Amino acid sequence: MAKTSSATKAPRTQGFNRSAHSMNPERKTDNLKGVAKVRTKATIKRLQMYRNFKAKRDRKGKIIQAAPFQGWLACGTQARVEPHRKWFDNTRVIGQNALQKFQEELGKAVRNPYDIVMKPTGLPITLLNEKKKHERVHILETESFESVFGSKRTRKRPNLYVRDEQQLSETINAINESYSDDKDLDLVREDTGERKAPRDWIMAAGQSRRIWNELYKVIDSSDVVIMVLDVRDPPGTRCAHIENFLKKEKPHKHLIFILNKVDLVPVWVTQRWVAVLSSEYPTVAFHASLTHPFGKGAVINLLRQFTKLHSERKQISVGFIGYPNVGKSSVINALRSKKVCKVAPIAGETKVWQYITLMKRIFLIDCPGVVYDATNTETDTEKVLKGVVRVELVPDPEQYIPSLMDRVKEEHLSKTYGIETWTDGEDFLSQLGIKTGKLLKGGEADITLCARMVLNDWQRGKIPYYKAPPGFEEPLSAIEKECEPITKRADLDAVEESDSDAESESAELPVVEDENATSTDSDEEEERKKEKQAKLQEAHEAYMSSLTSKQKRSLMLRNKRKKVGSDFYEVTNVKNRNRDRKIPKTTK
Repeated sequence: MAKTSSATKAPRTQGFNRSAHSMNPERKTDNLKGVAKVRTKATIKRLQMYRNFKAKRDRKGKIIQAAPFQGWLACGTQARVEPHRKWFDNTRVIGQNALQKFQEELGKAVRNPYDIVMKPTGLPITLLNEKKKHERVHILETESFESVFGSKRTRKRPNLYVRDEQQLSETINAINESYSDDKDLDLVREDTGERKAPRDWIMAAGQSRRIWNELYKVIDSSDVVIMVLDVRDPPGTRCAHIENFLKKEKPHKHLIFILNKVDLVPVWVTQRWVAVLSSEYPTVAFHASLTHPFGKGAVINLLRQFTKLHSERKQISVGFIGYPNVGKSSVINALRSKKVCKVAPIAGETKVWQYITLMKRIFLIDCPGVVYDATNTETDTEKVLKGVVRVELVPDPEQYIPSLMDRVKEEHLSKTYGIETWTDGEDFLSQLGIKTGKLLKGGEADITLCARMVLNDWQRGKIPYYKAPPGFEEPLSAIEKECEPITKRADLDAVEESDSDAESESAELPVVEDENATSTDSDEEEERKKEKQAKLQEAHEAYMSSLTSKQKRSLMLRNKRKKVGSDFYEVTNVKNRNRDRKIPKTTK
């Protein structure tokens, strides 16, 4: 039988590709050795697409066929993007009025401390701020190049800051009068041999790179940042650097002020500072105590509101930052009603940040105290009196006593230490050393040890001091009278009314000159009192009978005596210890 030639073969029909190549989507995937994950049909198509994206070149590197959308079209233009209408789908357009309204509302929310930006958006919101466009002066927009330097220039004379020679001489004289050698950096000064002593190492407390790293760890990990301030000096324990950093870099984080140690100042001072600081950020007055805290409920309710705002998260973190020795760890212990953080009345007790669980959805972060003044404009005296530095490490502590005595009233010092008069700080310390028995070998007072005692009492709040709120720097005799408790004032008013009623009644009664008049008047007054008490008793019984059992129970609980925290300026502070004493206490 004759063989058929190749020309007489039937053409090959399109059938199933039985190749086992990895780029064959129809290959068998059973029992493949050394293949962890077989390529799918979509993966093979994507790889084929990558192959077609590259330009084809010859051996010399010349492009034979350009990559898709990179060749030249017949019209002479280069094809960059595929002309497809899908590029213009899913686009948003906003009108100018809607854009201006959005800018105004966003600006109000950012400036108002009680409005909250819930989530950071991925949109370029910073492009909406048009102020940066006008910061740089565009010279060519005001005067073109041709009108100044070209052949068609119109300006013949340069712009001068003075009108004539007289104004120029006056300007020069004013500059000469305001000149000072201290501000002139180019002035060649005579070397007198005087050098500033190097600053003691202890005065750099709270400014190390490690502590700043801890601070930024806490800020980055926190959803809510609480800045703890000392109510005795709130402006001195604030940090404008951190506030500006949170406004610019972390606008979605919430900042709250807590005024701690409110038991060390009068009530009206706390009220004024809360009113002043609340205009910028939410401010809460707080007294850190494990047994009788003040402001704990307000802080916890505020944190619960933040958990409601961030309902999409499982939990939120609250970071506590502030100066050393302002009471950050004490606030956390008061919120937990348990000693979970190590505390001490000295600076630098907290070394590293630590997480504390307050509730199931609220975590607290304790941070070491940081001194925010990076430019070192704060003097050593301010650092010592703010409690930044440990007193036992301060060299020559007696040099800071005069500044302390300038801030404290003399009567407070005399009542605290029992010293009536003194000439200067050294005399005060010598009298204190003799009185307390802190003496050296020769019988002289140990001034250094006494100065450390006074500074320790100052940092622990035993010496009364506070920085007056703005507008209340003068003595506040009239304001203190206005800020008396309402109940006390009401009692005084009631007493005055009763006295005036008694005087009016006595004025209306006729004058009787009988000997038995005194006895009859007293009998009538007793009868009147009995009638009045009977009427009051009847009214009280009628009122109680009209109440339900629930209302009676609530009234009993309301009238029940509650535990009230003692005020420093009424109990601990010597200024008001004997305020209500009728018989003055004799000093031995």
